[in-house]
Amino acid sequence: MYPVRYLPTGHIYIGPEDDCDGVVDTMLETDYSEEFCLASIFDQDFMGRLMEAGFLIMSTELKDDEQAEDQTDEQAEEQANETDEHYYILLPKLHLVRSALFFPELHIKKRLRPLLSRYELRINTNFDFILDKCVEVHGGAWLTPPLVEILKKMHRSSAPAKPVSFELYREGELKAGEVGVILGRVYTSYSGYHGEKDAGTVQMILMAGWLEKNGFDFLDFGMPLDYKTRLGAKNIDPSHFVKIFRSARNARGSLRTALN
Repeated sequence: MYPVRYLPTGHIYIGPEDDCDGVVDTMLETDYSEEFCLASIFDQDFMGRLMEAGFLIMSTELKDDEQAEDQTDEQAEEQANETDEHYYILLPKLHLVRSALFFPELHIKKRLRPLLSRYELRINTNFDFILDKCVEVHGGAWLTPPLVEILKKMHRSSAPAKPVSFELYREGELKAGEVGVILGRVYTSYSGYHGEKDAGTVQMILMAGWLEKNGFDFLDFGMPLDYKTRLGAKNIDPSHFVKIFRSARNARGSLRTALN
């Protein structure tokens, strides 16, 4: 069993020197009951290895809770502006239940079928904008500035873990988009947004079709949610997920040429 380090909170700490696959194996063998591990190094290579191990990478800002309790919002904002000091940590997440869409099981409601031809799906044409838009719409609670910065750097690199974007247009106007990570023959969805009714669902349907056409094994949706289940996604346990994820991630080849 790979030796891991536990923090006083009971969470596993992962460092750049660790074998990320080994950490995952230990988590599965010991029935680790937490979804999150902790890491403190915002390094492009390290984050890529975490992604390759099946972690969905999140982040958060560390704050002085005791001090915050004694301050008004105005005082806290004033102090933050004065010190301009922010401390962030990584939260590699291996879901206790993972949502995965296997393309033959994609379900498209009848009322949505006529909409599909009205939109155009574009891939990886405006990654930075889509990522920034996700932060604008949903906030930066887990898409923190240092995480966003490294995702943008990884997008421009040739590393195995490839952050990408999917964009949905109608009559030349951007209506929805999302960002995620490609590894071999699996795509992991991170965050998305939509600007009009049904556009987000149409984007996911067209994206699933593109992934299937280009030889991907499945779409990793991450956290289970009702709208994913309605599309046909299945909830799977972490052991099953890691097995199929490793098989898909190790399948290199010509898939990334589809992005060029």
